[in-house]
Amino acid sequence: MRPLEYSDGVLKLLDQTKLPLEQVTVECRTYEEVAASIRDMIVRGAPAIGVTAAYGIAIGALAISTNSKEEFTNQLEEICNTIRNTRPTAVNLFWAIERVYKSALDNMDKPIAEIKEKVLEEAIRMDNEDVENNWAIGQNGSKLIKDNFTILTHCNAGALATCDYGTALGVIRAAHEAGKNIDVYADETRPYLQGARLTAWELMQEGIPVTLICDNMAGHFMKSGKINCVIVGADRIALNGDTANKIGTYSVAVLAHENKIPFYVAAPLSTIDFSIESGESIPIEERKALEVTQIMGVQIAPHGVKVANPSFDVTPNRYITAIITEKGIVYPPFAENIKKLKL
Repeated sequence: MRPLEYSDGVLKLLDQTKLPLEQVTVECRTYEEVAASIRDMIVRGAPAIGVTAAYGIAIGALAISTNSKEEFTNQLEEICNTIRNTRPTAVNLFWAIERVYKSALDNMDKPIAEIKEKVLEEAIRMDNEDVENNWAIGQNGSKLIKDNFTILTHCNAGALATCDYGTALGVIRAAHEAGKNIDVYADETRPYLQGARLTAWELMQEGIPVTLICDNMAGHFMKSGKINCVIVGADRIALNGDTANKIGTYSVAVLAHENKIPFYVAAPLSTIDFSIESGESIPIEERKALEVTQIMGVQIAPHGVKVANPSFDVTPNRYITAIITEKGIVYPPFAENIKKLKL
């Protein structure tokens, strides 16, 4: 299940604002269209955002018409800045931009046509690496899942949030493929309903048993003994293990801690921000009020009501049992063990 596909200068994105009611493909032929798709959450999920950004830069680079390397570099920087300014929290976006931009700088001794090809090759390489990394995350994490486990997940960290297979759902998928009898409880994940619209749909497509619950039901099911572990994805992980993920994750982590339930974060190394010491430095995106006051275009709140809509929250490392990566499972002390993973 791939949410993005590049071919012949066109990036095709599965429009995740329309799921599960419609399966619509958006075709991006310019970097501006790619930037708009990231900003408007047509594509979402940190790994998918990163690779989409890389393809956006490649599309923009291929369209640059100049024989001057200085002008080419200037225009490439403008493209990178446009895409950089789409969403602030998911570090994969910035990691991807820097990696693709560096591929251009490293090949400045070559003709401009070859530089463009190198940028595109880097984007394709990142796409392929993401699929491989997600599969490895799934294999590593499935070791933590026992037969007859019921797993709670929040938001969507599946194939739809990556280039394929998924991170948190990749762990669940790998356990299912290994023949383990598992059940999944999916938080609906207000206000954008990624759990209700995307996770439930994705798991049903895979034939994995899933029960949809409202966000405020998680504590009830934990206390009643229905949940064996929690697995979520991540948009940015600090050096000390503090993790930014979809709003509501922090609440789930606190509830899991209170009920002595393991709380796992599944994410590739590209989601770790090695430049920040703690979650206090992670920027939190504030999104439009309409996402709270409306559901699928239907008004559910009084017109003119004041709205706060942070898209992410930060879970302190003390609530995280382990972080599952493509290189293995990281346990506390995170401040010490995460540094060993630096790419």
